[in-house]
Amino acid sequence: MRPVGSKYLLEEPLGRGATGTVWRARQNQTAGAEAAVAGQPGETVAIKVLKEELANDADVVMRFLRERSVLLRLTHPNIVRTRDLVVEGDLLALVMDLVDGPDLHHYLRDNGPLTPVAASLMTAQIADALAASHADGVVHRDLKPANVLLKTDADGQMHPMLTDFGIARLADSPGLTRTHEFVGTPAYVAPESAEGRPQTSAVDIYGAGILLYELVTGRPPFAGGTALEVLHRHLSEEPRRPTTVPEPLWTVIERCLRKEPSERPSAENLARGLRTVAAGIGVHSSSAQVEAALGVAALLAPDPSPAAVPQAPGAADATQVLPSNAGAYDPAAATSVLPQTGRPGGGADPTAMMPPVPPGQPRPEDPHPWQSQLQAARDRNEQTQVQYLDPNQDPLRRRPQRQAQRPPQSPQQRPPQRPQPQPYAPAPAPQPRYQQPQRPQPQAYAPPQQQQYAPPQPPPQQPAPRQPRQRSANPVRIPGLGCLKGCLVMVVLFFVAGWLIWELTPLQGWIAEGKSYWEAIGDGIEKVSDWISKLGEAEKTADEIGNGKP
Repeated sequence: MRPVGSKYLLEEPLGRGATGTVWRARQNQTAGAEAAVAGQPGETVAIKVLKEELANDADVVMRFLRERSVLLRLTHPNIVRTRDLVVEGDLLALVMDLVDGPDLHHYLRDNGPLTPVAASLMTAQIADALAASHADGVVHRDLKPANVLLKTDADGQMHPMLTDFGIARLADSPGLTRTHEFVGTPAYVAPESAEGRPQTSAVDIYGAGILLYELVTGRPPFAGGTALEVLHRHLSEEPRRPTTVPEPLWTVIERCLRKEPSERPSAENLARGLRTVAAGIGVHSSSAQVEAALGVAALLAPDPSPAAVPQAPGAADATQVLPSNAGAYDPAAATSVLPQTGRPGGGADPTAMMPPVPPGQPRPEDPHPWQSQLQAARDRNEQTQVQYLDPNQDPLRRRPQRQAQRPPQSPQQRPPQRPQPQPYAPAPAPQPRYQQPQRPQPQAYAPPQQQQYAPPQPPPQQPAPRQPRQRSANPVRIPGLGCLKGCLVMVVLFFVAGWLIWELTPLQGWIAEGKSYWEAIGDGIEKVSDWISKLGEAEKTADEIGNGKP
C-alpha cells in the first residue's frame, strides 16, 4: 500500500483517465481542519492522483491551491463530494467519497440505451448538479457518461453522481494547453470550445444535450474517424432526430445543441423542462401533462448571467489592492518627458573610446585602468618564447626506439631515476647514448639527473602488411560466440521455430490431436525411449539364445 500524505493509504486502482488514476484508499487517521470532511480511521475513500505532468506544472499547483475552497464547498446530492486535497512534493491528489457503482459509459455499453422517461429523469438530476455548480461559478467543461457514476440506494434505485469537477479547469494550464486547443472530449465538446471562443456555463448544457441523446440512442450525435472530423461536424452539422425519440424530448435535445451559447437553456430550466417531458410522455400521462410536455419550449429559457470560464492564466486570481497613492495618477495626463543628459546645447555626446574615469581614481596623466589591464595581458603573453626546434630532436614527433635487452641486474643495483621533464626549456643538443649508470651514493633526496635523449635513429622498416583474416565458411558460427554457444543458439532457434509452426499451422490437429507443443515433444521422447528399451531387451534375448540359455 502506498501512502498519500499522512492520512491516506492507496490500496488498488479503480480506473485511469486523461488526467489521472482513481484509487480505492483507506484513511488511517482523522483529517485536520483544512479538510471538508474529517473522516474516521479505517474509512474507505476514493483518491484521484493527478498525472505527473500536471503535478510538475507550477500553474496547475497554484490553481489547485487557489481553488481549494471552491472544490471543498461544492456539495450536492448528485455531486461526488470532495473531502480533501493533498499536495505533497510532486504529488497532487483529490480525496473524494467512494461510489460503489459503474459509470454511465460502462452501464450503457453493458445494458443498452434507456427509455425516454428514464433518460429524462436521469439527465434532470445531472442538470440539478450543474445548476448548483454554476451558482458557485464552477463550470465542469468535460461532461460525458464516463464522468457520471451510478450510486445504488438501499431501495435499488440508481442516482447519477457527477464527478471530476474542477479537473478540466486545473488541466487548462499554459504549460499544457495553448490557445488553439480545448479542454474536453471531442465527441462532447461545444462549438465555442472547438473554435477557441469565450466559454461560459453553456458548454455544460451542450454536453448535457449530447449525453441525453446518447442515453436514448446508445451513441453520440456526432462521430467520425478522427478528432478533427468530429469537431468539424460539431461546427457545421445539425443533429438528426431518431425515430425512437418523442417530439417533446427532441425539443429539449435540439435546444441544448444550439450552436449559439445564448440560445441554450440554463441548467435550472433544463431540469424543470426534462421533468415536465418525463411526466408527459409516459404511458399513464394525463392530457394536461401531455399538453405541458408539448409546450416544453416555453420552459427552456436561457441563462441571463451564465458563469464565465477564465480565459487567461491568473484571471481567477484574487483582486489586488492598489497602493494608497494610486488615486493621484491621472491616466488622461500628458506623457512625461525625461530630462536630457547630453550637451547643454542639446546635441549628443561625441563617441568616446573609453568611458570616463570615475572621481577619486588615478590622475589623467596616469594610464587608464583598461590600458593597465591590456598591458598586463601583453606582459603575460610575452613570457611565452617561441623557438624553432628540429623535428628530429622533438621527442613528441620522433618514434620511440626499442632498446636492447639489458643483462639482469643484481638486487643491490637501483635502476636509474626517471628524468623529470622541464617545462618551456629548449631541447638539448643530441648526445651519445648514456652508459650504465654508476651505483649512486647513499644520500637522502638525491637531485634528479639531467634529461638526456638518444641520437636520432633512422626510421625502422615498416613490417609487411598483415593478411586479412579469412572468415570461416561455416554459417553456424556466430561472431563473438564459441562453437558450443553457437550450437546452443541453433537448438533454441529450432525449438522456437518448431513451436511457431506447431501453434500457427494445422499441424497440431493432424498429428497430436490438439495437444500442446511441449506435450507432443514429451510423447515423442517417451516413444523413443520405449523403442530404445525394446531394442535393448531384444539384443539381450538374442545373446541369451546364442549362449544356450533358455
